[in-house]
Amino acid sequence: MNVSGTETTNSVSHFILVGFPSSPEMQLLYFGLFSVVYTLTLMGNAAIVCAVRWERRLHTPMYILLGNFSLLEICYVTTTVPNMLANFLSSSKSISFVNCFAQFYFFFSLGCDEGFFLCIMAFDRYLAICRPLHYPRIMTKQLYTGLAIFGWSCGFVLFLTPVVLISQLPYCGPNTINHFLCDPAPLMMLSCSEDTTTQFIYSTFNAVSMIGTFLFVLCSYALVIVAVLRMPSAAGKRKAFSTCASHLAVVILFFGSVMVMYVCPGSGRPVKMQKIVTLLYSVITPLCNPLIYSLRNKEMKTALKKIFGTAHGIHKM
Repeated sequence: MNVSGTETTNSVSHFILVGFPSSPEMQLLYFGLFSVVYTLTLMGNAAIVCAVRWERRLHTPMYILLGNFSLLEICYVTTTVPNMLANFLSSSKSISFVNCFAQFYFFFSLGCDEGFFLCIMAFDRYLAICRPLHYPRIMTKQLYTGLAIFGWSCGFVLFLTPVVLISQLPYCGPNTINHFLCDPAPLMMLSCSEDTTTQFIYSTFNAVSMIGTFLFVLCSYALVIVAVLRMPSAAGKRKAFSTCASHLAVVILFFGSVMVMYVCPGSGRPVKMQKIVTLLYSVITPLCNPLIYSLRNKEMKTALKKIFGTAHGIHKM
């Protein structure tokens, strides 16, 4: 009986990622479109990382955290898009069992890290605007370095348990995932046996991490907005609102789509809609973030112009 269970568990060696089924011509069009989006995402976020690294005026907690966030976005989008691009040109569209669960682990761990970084950045803005006199004493190098390490590591620790549990489920027959990535919901549906404990643990991890981080961000910015409204200076209000508006735009874009997908029950939602929502937070959000942060921030725009202006001058010489 145990031997049979082991054979059943190991009978699936790979999965088929359906992606976006269409004609070969449309697959090539999708390949071209997402190649451009991926390249722009890498360039935009890498530009912010370089600006924070090389421009001394940006060596402040807010920009160092933003630089880390942009680096995180590069890692996050790289967990899914290269494989998706390969599948557009592939006829088999297969992914090995190990690679599928590796993608699941890194994608969801980095996505969770993104939520934690948005919390940390919200906390930083709260201290800077609501406690300006105490800010330099509180937000020391040791603190923001510790917060950055916490932000990077938290998701990897939290999602280890759900990934291990779901990977241990028995997979004995169907191996087709109607998605462009190894999403846990269809993976659990492919299992031979329904494990309610694993489903409950996974749902709890999602709910606690997403709702918890979202409420923290919401409370932080609510306090910030109250503090800004009390400012006597109109110029101070404008600067504070400008900084917070870009942060809030990213928060709404990321948390809005993630909540719809993973916190609200989605069994009745059309598969096509699930793919579009996943695209929104996994591909479109990392593309938009550099634009949102740089276009609304004078210091970042100045640093980018200075760095790329210098690079252009060197190239011409």
